[in-house]
Amino acid sequence: MLVALALDAVLGWPKPFFAAIGHPVTWIGALISRLDIWLNLDEVDPGQRRLAGVITALAVTALVGELAWIATWFLPAGWVGVLLGGVLAWPFVAMRSMHDHVAAVERPLAAGDLEHARHEVSMIVGRDPSRLDEAGVARASLESLAENTSDGIVAPVFWGVLLGLPGIAAYKAINTLDSMIGHRTPRHEAFGWASARIDDLVNLIPARLTGLLFALTSNRPKEALATMWRDAGHHRSPNAGWPEAALAAALGIRLSGPRIYGDRVADESWVNEGAPDPTPEDISRGLASYRYAMIALALMVAVSASI
Repeated sequence: MLVALALDAVLGWPKPFFAAIGHPVTWIGALISRLDIWLNLDEVDPGQRRLAGVITALAVTALVGELAWIATWFLPAGWVGVLLGGVLAWPFVAMRSMHDHVAAVERPLAAGDLEHARHEVSMIVGRDPSRLDEAGVARASLESLAENTSDGIVAPVFWGVLLGLPGIAAYKAINTLDSMIGHRTPRHEAFGWASARIDDLVNLIPARLTGLLFALTSNRPKEALATMWRDAGHHRSPNAGWPEAALAAALGIRLSGPRIYGDRVADESWVNEGAPDPTPEDISRGLASYRYAMIALALMVAVSASI
C-alpha cells in the first residue's frame, strides 16, 4: 500500500497508460454496464430486479477479488514481490487525481472565472453546476474532497492493508458498483439496492478514520472532533458526514445544506451550521488539509507495516 500511495502521489495515472490500456476501474465499469443491460429488465417486478442486483454485486466483487488473488500467486517473495504488488495496487488509489480535480476548481474560482469553475466542479459532483454561485461551487468542491478522500484513498488503502491486493481490488469493485447503479432512481432503486448497502458497510470504518485524519491534522482538532461527533449523523449518507463535518470544522466553514439535482431540490441539513460559506481561499486551505491527512495516512500504514 505504501508503494501504491507513493506511485500515485508522484505519477497519478499517466495519460499514456490510460490511452493504451484504459484503467482497471473503467474495466470494472464496463462489466457492470453490461450486467445492468442484461439483468436489470424493465418488464420484471422489483423483487426480481433486486435479486438480480444482489447477484450482480456479489458476482462482480467476487470476480475482481478472485482475479487479484490469482495475481498474488505469481508475485515473488521478498521486496520484489512487495514492489510488484504495490504496482498492481497503484491504479486503485486516486490520491493525485482527487487533488488535481479540486485544484482545477480552485484556480478559476480564485481568478473570478465562475463559468470555468462551474465546468470543473461538474467533473466531480452530480448537482447542476449552472445553479451554483461562488460559494456553492466552493462548497461542492470541498464536499467532494472530503467524501472522496474516504472513498478514493482511505477506504481502498484500509482494505488493502487488511486483505492485500484482493482487498483493495474488491473494494474498488464495490465502490464502482455503488457509483454506477447505487442511486435511488426509477431504474436502479431495486437493482442497485445491494450495491448501495454493501458500499455503506465497507465504508463504515474508513469514513470515520478519514474524519479523524482531517481533525487530528488540523489546527482545531478539538472543534473538528466535536463537530464531527455532533453533525455527522445529520448528513444524508451514513458515512460521508464524518469527513465532511471534520473538514468543515477544521476550516471554520459550513458544508452540505440545500442543493439542486436536476429538477429536484434536496433540502438537507447544514454541517457546521452557523459558520460562513467557503471562499476560493478555503478550497486552497482544504487542499492543504488534505495533504496533511494523506501524510498522516501514509505514516499510519508505515507503522502498521512495521508491527
